[in-house]
Amino acid sequence: MKLMTEKSRMIFSLTAILLALGAIAPGLALAEFPDRPIRLVVGFPAGGASDVAARAVAEKMSLQLKQPIIVENKPGAASNIASDTVAKAAPDGYTILFGTISLAINGSLYKTLSYDPSKDLVPVSELASAPFLLVVNPSSSIQSVADLISAGKKTDTENRIYYASAGNGSGAHLFTELLASRARIKLTHVPYRGAAPAMADVLGGQVPMIFDNIITTLPLIKAGKLRALAVSSKRRSTVAPDIPTLDEQGVTDYDATSWFGLFVPAGTPASVVSTLNRAAVDAVKTSQVSATLRSVGAEPVASSDTQFQDFFQAEVKKWADVVHSAKVQVN
Repeated sequence: MKLMTEKSRMIFSLTAILLALGAIAPGLALAEFPDRPIRLVVGFPAGGASDVAARAVAEKMSLQLKQPIIVENKPGAASNIASDTVAKAAPDGYTILFGTISLAINGSLYKTLSYDPSKDLVPVSELASAPFLLVVNPSSSIQSVADLISAGKKTDTENRIYYASAGNGSGAHLFTELLASRARIKLTHVPYRGAAPAMADVLGGQVPMIFDNIITTLPLIKAGKLRALAVSSKRRSTVAPDIPTLDEQGVTDYDATSWFGLFVPAGTPASVVSTLNRAAVDAVKTSQVSATLRSVGAEPVASSDTQFQDFFQAEVKKWADVVHSAKVQVN
């Protein structure tokens, strides 16, 4: 009889445990990601192209995820402040980085970063890609990419080809150094403190050439104030389909775009990354977000997380090679 009592107690205890687990399970289902607002950190000021794109994507993603996505602007230090914030956040998917091409460049450009872009952040989805245009002042003797290559092979201390940029390490700087490397020519950099003064001197004829974004340059090209030589992407831009690529004009394997995408802290669960990826892809495919991206000169991409991972690592290597070979140093 005593043995039966002990057996009954064991059965009762086991039953109680199973009932408790059954009571907990529904609670776990309620806690599935996301169950509270998400923060999207943007490393640029409010109102700029990156901020406009980020807010458009965030709005549509929040509808997919059924949670608010709060955009937080943390500009400064070539977006390193924002990137560092997300890299050190809890890896739970509730803090996301709106990252740009600078994330692939900064690891080799800055020697004292407090985070490693390749190790401390995980790509979620590339959202869009924005090509630049290579333009010259109409008074320049350089009428084509062929002219540029021919002149670039003959430069010496007295006959240099100068190009402007927004500063050391800027997109315009590195895009041009990649061009010089691919075409095997010599070009001389003239850095400015920002894109506006750089473009002003190109328009004024003080410096003949610059890479700049399509939205800035197209109106000036149409007004006859600039001449377009090439688009920086591997394919022609839908915004400027008549402008040929550098690759088409003999600069083999040239492909450079300013892009942006979403990243989360390393260690974020794969299921959370997948959930965010699906929401991002769905958002970019909407007509509203696609139109907003094109309005800032970007082409919608919406990649998978693995595709973005492969692309990001290739970008890190490509720009590290340019930084090292051109001996690029930030101010």
